[in-house]
Amino acid sequence: MPKDPEPDPKPKEADADKHDVVLVHGQTEDGEGVRVLRSRPGKIEAAELRAIKQGVPIQGAEVVRLRERDGSPVLWDVEVEYDGRDEASHKGPSRVSSRAYRDNWDRIFGDSSAGDVN
Repeated sequence: MPKDPEPDPKPKEADADKHDVVLVHGQTEDGEGVRVLRSRPGKIEAAELRAIKQGVPIQGAEVVRLRERDGSPVLWDVEVEYDGRDEASHKGPSRVSSRAYRDNWDRIFGDSSAGDVN
């Protein structure tokens, strides 16, 4: 039986442009998470990683999957499973509602940007 071709050890140029990597550098003060430096296209940011807990909202955060990089116990590739950061900045009715629901919301409660409603 023929051998499968060896995987290319060099990242493809398209993959290099989409890098999303974290460097783990310590524990959080409460000991329930880890501190990381995250590098993704156009940004380097300090962050904390914590386990998801049942019943605790994840609004305003990302859910990520980490894959350890070969040869480095502190570097991990990041894959975003859910991005809840946009939901935290949204004002007004839920985004899962229909357009008619949102229109009626303004009719009932008034448009907050228009000032006081009599």
